[in-house]
Amino acid sequence: MVNVGEKIEDMRFDVFVNNNFKKMSFSDYEGKWTVLFFYPKDFTFVCPTELEELADIYEELQKMNVEIISVSTDTVEVHKAWFDVSPKIAKIKFPMAADPTHAICKAYNVLIEDEGIALRGTFVIDPKGVIRTMEIHEDGIGRSAKELKRKIQAAQFVDAHGEVCPASWEPGEKTLKPGVDLVGKI
Repeated sequence: MVNVGEKIEDMRFDVFVNNNFKKMSFSDYEGKWTVLFFYPKDFTFVCPTELEELADIYEELQKMNVEIISVSTDTVEVHKAWFDVSPKIAKIKFPMAADPTHAICKAYNVLIEDEGIALRGTFVIDPKGVIRTMEIHEDGIGRSAKELKRKIQAAQFVDAHGEVCPASWEPGEKTLKPGVDLVGKI
């Protein structure tokens, strides 16, 4: 099981990307911020809305040195079939990882064992391979790509400046410098 602040284990997996099947590893993303975006399964209801939002901000994230890997327990062939028939999914340019053996889902503790599908899990991993944020919740609740981007911006700011970001912080807003002077004054 993974935890915030821990380095991820390298894993090899199949992806559907750029209308091709490919083998990739987490180590392929060293030096980049990476988002692992687990979702239950292809051809469902909430999943395409989330994945479309990610597709819509993917270029912005790439400019921030961020890559996305979406992950479900479906095969790469199912990912391709979904890509071919869904206008929302056809927007995706990031790798769609296949986890039919459930190895990745188990490692990230998002597998619903008796259903063989993933919970909605989002993991932000820094360029050194350390998990900086993680969020896991039930499958009926869709996530916000806008909020994910904000969390990445905050993590990148903290990493670069050593200051901390208060609730709902947005780039350009005031941050906090931890210290004894702030105790009891916020």
